[in-house]
Amino acid sequence: AAGWEREGAPLRPDFNELLYRTQGVYSTAVFFSLTVNVDDKNSSRNAIRVDQEGLTLPERSLYLGQDEDSVKILAAYKALMERLLSMLGAHNATQKSKEIIQLETRLANITVSEYDDQRKDISTMYNRITLRQLQRIAPSLHWKRLLDRIFHDNFSEDEEIVVLATDYIQKVSDIIKTTSKRVVHNYMLWRIVAALSEHLSTAFRSTIHEFSREIDGTEQQLELGRLCLTQANKHFGMALGALFVQQHFSSQSKAKVQELVEDVKHSLDLRLLELDWMDEATKDAARAKLKHMMVMTGYPDFLLKPELIDQEYGFEVNEKTYFKNILNSIKFNIKLSVKKIHEEVDKTAWLLPPQALNAYYLPNKNQMVFPAGILQPTLYNPEFPQSLNYGGIGAIIGHELTHGYDDWGGQYDRHGNLKQWWTEDSYRKFQKKAECIVKLYDNFTVYNQRVNGRLTLGENIADMGGLKLSYYAYQKWVREHGPERPLPGLKYTHEQLLFIAFAQNWCMKRRSQSIYLQLLTDKHAPEHYRVIGSVSQFDEFSRVFHCPKGSPMNPTDKCSVW
Repeated sequence: AAGWEREGAPLRPDFNELLYRTQGVYSTAVFFSLTVNVDDKNSSRNAIRVDQEGLTLPERSLYLGQDEDSVKILAAYKALMERLLSMLGAHNATQKSKEIIQLETRLANITVSEYDDQRKDISTMYNRITLRQLQRIAPSLHWKRLLDRIFHDNFSEDEEIVVLATDYIQKVSDIIKTTSKRVVHNYMLWRIVAALSEHLSTAFRSTIHEFSREIDGTEQQLELGRLCLTQANKHFGMALGALFVQQHFSSQSKAKVQELVEDVKHSLDLRLLELDWMDEATKDAARAKLKHMMVMTGYPDFLLKPELIDQEYGFEVNEKTYFKNILNSIKFNIKLSVKKIHEEVDKTAWLLPPQALNAYYLPNKNQMVFPAGILQPTLYNPEFPQSLNYGGIGAIIGHELTHGYDDWGGQYDRHGNLKQWWTEDSYRKFQKKAECIVKLYDNFTVYNQRVNGRLTLGENIADMGGLKLSYYAYQKWVREHGPERPLPGLKYTHEQLLFIAFAQNWCMKRRSQSIYLQLLTDKHAPEHYRVIGSVSQFDEFSRVFHCPKGSPMNPTDKCSVW
């Protein structure tokens, strides 16, 4: 891209040219994001999707100075920007930083927070419009030219794309029109710098680390070996995954986990049958959704064939040009995205490599995925007592299953389409029950800061539902196989061990400085409350641990959705 604007410097590239480079070459969102994703209303096709994006800090309120923490973070961000711009040879870095932050603050003012109700109802966000209509809504951008270049295509004015933040796109067009070209140009360059400067020299990494230390207390900088591993994992995840799976995952584990998944699904099916607040029509639809749910465990089969892994990485890597390798990887991923627009949706694609210590549910594919990385001790071990496996990975399986029926996933039907499958009456009751959970978590505090019950609602519904499902699935296992023998030297019963294993899932240590950002941006509640919130609302927990009625772990009034 071009350099920082200077007096008497050569002409700046045209706005549309720079916009193409940031979005289409460096894969960096400026003013808005441009992605290719499953069409929410027709899950067999991919669609181009435009949404609000373009802030460098992770939450809009950080720009608005509402409390001293956000003021401190914004000041640290400004210092980081000044430092990086100076290192890259910009004149008046202080002035430029101030202007870029002013522009990002204008963007923050029109951005809607993820926990806002507006961002919770996908049907009202979803707006499929033609390029012609988009051009009318946001006239200061040349949409057809931009998409033609990125997608190597010649779109007609009637090409339909999905816009998820129509108001925002309209307002962003005005902001572009009323902001000086020089500032718009510098903001776009800054977004590329913010995305890529960690891949430059040690001096750049140290500067970025200073910023991290300031905002969340990160003490140690990653040593080089760990850093290289992190980047290899990011850019060659599946290749690393093949090595991981050879050593740490057997086909026997895969089969056993699939059995566990079936048990927990069966447990949900029974729960659906006996729910008293849901009418028959909604129950039928909910059970059909469960029946259709696709489950993938361990790893994709192509990982067992080296020649197929090679095909995943069609870009050049040269051990002498680290930065260029990163750019080649980014360009290659853009190419893969672009290709998807002319292809059917691949229902078997994996979003995470097998070594990921995570699991996910995709509402628009009605699909759960459990990579080999999470199917490890302490969450799962074929040699463990079943009580620990059900409390560990069982609760996580239940959690992902429940995502199909939370405030977000519940808006999609069994085929992954955005469609109202609830009757009005059942949905109203669901919302009332969900509101109880919002209030419960709103009352939790960490270091005098409130948990956001609305932001974390979907995850809390999934945590609470997941624990119940795994508990009932374990009960069924015991009925079929007989009770497990007590563990020698332990005073706990297997029922108690299931809850202890569940709590162990979320055992972690956090720096107090990182709590502020976590509460502001993480859709999961702080780990401590993921446990307390789930067990305190479940009758079986207080029965198993003999908690007196009305005590904190056994309140008289409990919240329950599933």
